[in-house]
Amino acid sequence: MTTTAPRFHGIIPPLATPLLDRDTLDVAGLERLVEHVVGGGVHGLFVLGTTGEAPMLPPAVRREVVQRTIELIAGRMPVLVGISDTVLAESVGLAQFAADSGADAVVAAAPYYFPFGQAAVEEWVRSLVTKLPLPLLLYNMPEMVKGVLASGTVGRLADLSGIVGLKDSGGDLETFAGYARLVRDIRPDWSLLIGPEQMLPEAHALGGHGGVCGGANVHPQLFVELQAALERGDEARAAGLQQKVLALGRLYDVGTQPGRVIVGVKAALSVLGICGDTSAAWFEHLDAVQKARIAEIVAEIKVSSRTALRPHTQAGIQPPR
Repeated sequence: MTTTAPRFHGIIPPLATPLLDRDTLDVAGLERLVEHVVGGGVHGLFVLGTTGEAPMLPPAVRREVVQRTIELIAGRMPVLVGISDTVLAESVGLAQFAADSGADAVVAAAPYYFPFGQAAVEEWVRSLVTKLPLPLLLYNMPEMVKGVLASGTVGRLADLSGIVGLKDSGGDLETFAGYARLVRDIRPDWSLLIGPEQMLPEAHALGGHGGVCGGANVHPQLFVELQAALERGDEARAAGLQQKVLALGRLYDVGTQPGRVIVGVKAALSVLGICGDTSAAWFEHLDAVQKARIAEIVAEIKVSSRTALRPHTQAGIQPPR
């Protein structure tokens, strides 16, 4: 159990990207979503992650999401920006844009598409860190890249001052425990965050500092309250809230195709009136029966939006300046 919190801790949602079509940001929807999660008490935002569909967004839209989100947050909490790419120079370029826009840190998974060995990924991290204008959180995401970021590799990288933590979305608690031992014994200043939201209690028990929970887009207060209960050692309260997290997870089982987590999150946000369910990726389109099931789940878990809801169109809200 950790006794002090590093700079990045608590609930940091991987922000969904509201879209009008595959290539056009829903500016009004983004404003509503940001205010919804901030109103739920979250501790930071992570833009351009997996839930944000970053690899499928045009470069101009990625930059627009970064700039507008940081303007909307206006210093109220840290903003982390995903810079994962297959090309080192592209990651560095986006990191520089993020820094110029006022981001607090960047997050990067290993280059995807080609499999990687541990020596190669260590070389990539060392090359990347020397070129970054912002602190880096490593990102273990084996489902989307072809390899696990081994704890031994992370340990060899612990000498780099430019690294400030790690986000683990691998879903393997043994791997997470290895990271936690490194943080405890070698880099207690690092932030250690879990991705799979259903594992938040186990990750906390192992020494994690919080979660990058996709469901916090939909019901931010639920995850914030669970994190608080875990931190104060209120086991009964945490157990009850964990059951609600698992109930919310039914959103991810309505779709039947890959990408159903993102589809479920966006469909729920549409039910809440925050934004539409348009995706940048070529995911399945839910039918009327499936959408009705999403609405039932949202009603059952008693989600309420903390923003003044308006129809999700681009009209009505001026873009931030």
